[in-house]
Amino acid sequence: MRVQEKITAGLAALSLFATALGAAPEEEREPRSVEEFNLGKQALAIEGYDPVAYFPEGGGKPLEGDAKHELVHEGVRYRFASEKNRDLFEKNPARFEPAFGGWCAWAMAKDKRVEVDPESFLIQDGRLLLFYKGFFNDTRKKWKKGEPKELLPKADEYWKKLVAP
Repeated sequence: MRVQEKITAGLAALSLFATALGAAPEEEREPRSVEEFNLGKQALAIEGYDPVAYFPEGGGKPLEGDAKHELVHEGVRYRFASEKNRDLFEKNPARFEPAFGGWCAWAMAKDKRVEVDPESFLIQDGRLLLFYKGFFNDTRKKWKKGEPKELLPKADEYWKKLVAP
């Protein structure tokens, strides 16, 4: 058996295995509904901020993205500060997408959807959490004073209700 034939046979076996486990190939998956996502007036995630920039590999601080480094992932439009960050996102979008569709994590734990300040964030359990910050209210501070390990599951539960088919 030639190398190319071995690779083809291996890929076919892997595809059958994935199908047996119930994993649909990407082209067969239903597109996700993004109507519950916080995309703003410009239909843009995180108000155009770079989702990778919040993480250590992207610099660890909020940066505005650039339209020339734009990418649409499963119906959500993201901008990136650099081609490198866009490439990192493209390789592993689930790692970098903001939790709860980009809504305030604190509000999500309270069964609400509230806009965010893209500069108010935390990385918790490897997830990007965004928060509302206004003159009289800073939900990031509330999150940190509360019990983040209890708040996160509550927020996850509400988000699942919002996006459930």
